[in-house]
Amino acid sequence: MTQSVVVQVGQCGNQIGCCFWDLALREHAAVNKKGIYDEAISSFFRNVDTRVVGDGGTISKGKICSLKARAVLIDMEEGVVNEILQGPLRDVFDSKQLITDISGSGNNWAVGHKVFGSLYQEKILEKLRKSAEHCDCLQCFFIIHSMGGGTGSGLGTFLLKVLEDEFPEVYRFVTSIYPSGEDDVITSPYNSILAMKELNEHADCVLPIDNQSLFDIISKIDLMVNSGKLGAAIKPKSLVTSSTGVFKKRQEKPFDAMNNIVANLLLNLTSSARFEGSLNMDLNEISMNLVPFPQLHYLVSSLTPLYTLADVNIPPRRLDQMFSDAFSRDHQLIRADPRHSLYLACALMVRGNVQISDLRRNIERLKPSLQFVSWNQEGWKTSLCSVPPVGHSHSLLALANNTCVKPTFIELRERFLRLYKKKAHLHHYLQIEGMEESCFTEAVSSLSALIQEYNQLDATKSMPVEDLPRLNVAM
Repeated sequence: MTQSVVVQVGQCGNQIGCCFWDLALREHAAVNKKGIYDEAISSFFRNVDTRVVGDGGTISKGKICSLKARAVLIDMEEGVVNEILQGPLRDVFDSKQLITDISGSGNNWAVGHKVFGSLYQEKILEKLRKSAEHCDCLQCFFIIHSMGGGTGSGLGTFLLKVLEDEFPEVYRFVTSIYPSGEDDVITSPYNSILAMKELNEHADCVLPIDNQSLFDIISKIDLMVNSGKLGAAIKPKSLVTSSTGVFKKRQEKPFDAMNNIVANLLLNLTSSARFEGSLNMDLNEISMNLVPFPQLHYLVSSLTPLYTLADVNIPPRRLDQMFSDAFSRDHQLIRADPRHSLYLACALMVRGNVQISDLRRNIERLKPSLQFVSWNQEGWKTSLCSVPPVGHSHSLLALANNTCVKPTFIELRERFLRLYKKKAHLHHYLQIEGMEESCFTEAVSSLSALIQEYNQLDATKSMPVEDLPRLNVAM
């Protein structure tokens, strides 16, 4: 069995990471009734005897003593990490695997990347090496960060280059939260574009997630509850409900519920690595099958049901409906409609009591309505994990390498150019050592080149698919 390490950077990254570890523990507790430290748990957790000082306390098998997350927590403010250390998950994190500062990055990519990057590089490397030493077979680093702030975007992408240099053989999967147009960080377009260049160059796979899409999804659940369609079907301690009452009319955005959706995405993405199934998909197979060209490594994700982990007691979706939902606009975690765009490849990761025949039947049913590139008409990758999410009979995560991601990048570039044409706020960046105006021009050129690659693919959309002649085998 392989292991993975989660690196959560910045406020947003740490809040989502905390949510992921909470859900992962619940999921393993539901399956592992005897409390035995097995391969499934070892993929993301170490088993430690806390009575032993130093690294000698690691227990490789037998009863669970004390689980420690294979995680590195990084933030240049102390607030969120301190909250985690005072919360119910405080014992899950090794205090030696935390890196914090007190000043913060001030919503400035250059501070996170250039200042804190060089200041904390050795310390970050030390923590990453220590995490790697605790693994028998380290396969993947999962990086969770946001694109709009300073630490998540700046230090989060600095970290990618460090990982590439130090662990070139280990996959780098990045979950990136993109800011909405109404984001309260004025400089978020600068931060996002500068971060995008690093993602283009140093990530193996990026799962872009749009804050606005998450908010829209939560609003829909909110509406269903308030309209009475679900009746009194809310769990009292649900992560979708707020702490001050069931779906109160919020003035603020429901970040806990939004984080919960992203955490569930990661839970489903890693399910094959954590549990057995009749058709498992290794993490390296995702990159191998879904990324045909190095830079086109942005995978659009959709999750169904959206209210996993028994947040809301809605009637279970019929199996076939679940597959249809995965391709609908309403279930995408970025604002996109993949059905009207071009697929390079698509992965379906199914959990629960689902047969391979169900999977094949639904692919055949959906195929005529989906357009794949001419050279990869059978570009499907599938997996079946026998363990469903807690409280559900089955679930589905779809990962699509699809040109529908392009409008998100175009909108981001437009927002960047509105600021950059006026040179607004530029001086905050240029006063940081190592930052020059060429950093901005190179970053926007990098994004424009990426958009152009998607344009070239889209231009082939209406071209007929050639029925290539097959070789005749002599008998």
